[in-house]
Amino acid sequence: MVLLLVVDFDLDSDLAALRPLGGFFVLRTAPGRAGAPSGPSATLPTLGETYANRATDVHGDSLSFRVRTVTRSLRAAEVRVGASVAHQALAARLWSVALGCAALYGGIPDLDPGLLRWDAGGTAPDDLWLPEVRPLPGDAATVAQAVLDAHLRPLTAAVQARYRVAAGLLWGNAGSALAGAARELDGWARANGRTDVGTRACSLTAELFDHPLLAGSGIRTGTAFRRRSCCLYYRVPGGGVCGDCCFTRPPRSSPRDPSG
Repeated sequence: MVLLLVVDFDLDSDLAALRPLGGFFVLRTAPGRAGAPSGPSATLPTLGETYANRATDVHGDSLSFRVRTVTRSLRAAEVRVGASVAHQALAARLWSVALGCAALYGGIPDLDPGLLRWDAGGTAPDDLWLPEVRPLPGDAATVAQAVLDAHLRPLTAAVQARYRVAAGLLWGNAGSALAGAARELDGWARANGRTDVGTRACSLTAELFDHPLLAGSGIRTGTAFRRRSCCLYYRVPGGGVCGDCCFTRPPRSSPRDPSG
């Protein structure tokens, strides 16, 4: 028996509806056109290659390159701080693209790690490029598979293995990134009279937080989120704590604190 995937929405080839939402939501899709990633797009590694440490671009090991770059830019004394921040930044980009498309279009592009390319040398927000827009449904199960299963599982495993960052901290990053994307979408929807978009984003987010990997990452109240772990940003010189941190003030360093 052959199963056919039927979709009842349109994804334009440029995903233009994402542009008003800001840089975290935009996904580059047009090879060879103005605004494409710097350098020949074909040389950028896929995220699948990056997770498996098979990146072949000018940076060599793209994940390590990105972590070193972020660590230097933060002036962090510990590389695991840069690893955590880099992990959360990429998670935020993936959630923003998927949730933004699902809320605005009713569907998402296929974000298969073997298709989606990443410029580890780009500036923040992380520079992502998709060479082909293949439509998928925008339900919570599909979004979870596209982001959590296909990307955040292997990304989290790679960061945990290489930099000894606690798994609970990294899944806290994932939850924080999702909550942040939903909050931005809700704010944009309210400001632009698109209550339909805000409603879809909030509904999807609630379903996604029921996923076992995210259910214990924090406490949600409306669009507010308080995570149960710390991303380690307080260890950056002058960093302090984030708005959704489990801490209310920067703690003294302790091997047993929730920052992992």
